[in-house]
Amino acid sequence: MLRFASRTVESFAMAISSLEWTEQLDFECRQLIKADRDIEEGWQRIRDQEDRIRELSAGGHDARQALRLVDVLKQTLTEWQRHRVLIEQRIAYLQGQIGPN
Repeated sequence: MLRFASRTVESFAMAISSLEWTEQLDFECRQLIKADRDIEEGWQRIRDQEDRIRELSAGGHDARQALRLVDVLKQTLTEWQRHRVLIEQRIAYLQGQIGPN
């Protein structure tokens, strides 16, 4: 009977682990959706800022600060894209832990 109980405990532990893996996968998938949305919004911010720079330049105004902001936005976007890759890698890892459905 003890042997059966031991296997039951192992099975239960594996089931909990599988549930945890699935919850982590669900979380990371939501994070990927958010990252995609954030990246698209980041590109839109850059386009908007570039429009402002054109307007400033056309009006004869100094656009150096606005140009610096574009550089910062692009650097930030690069980091967001790197983070997105990490999320994709984590998803692939979790899918491997869960196995085929």
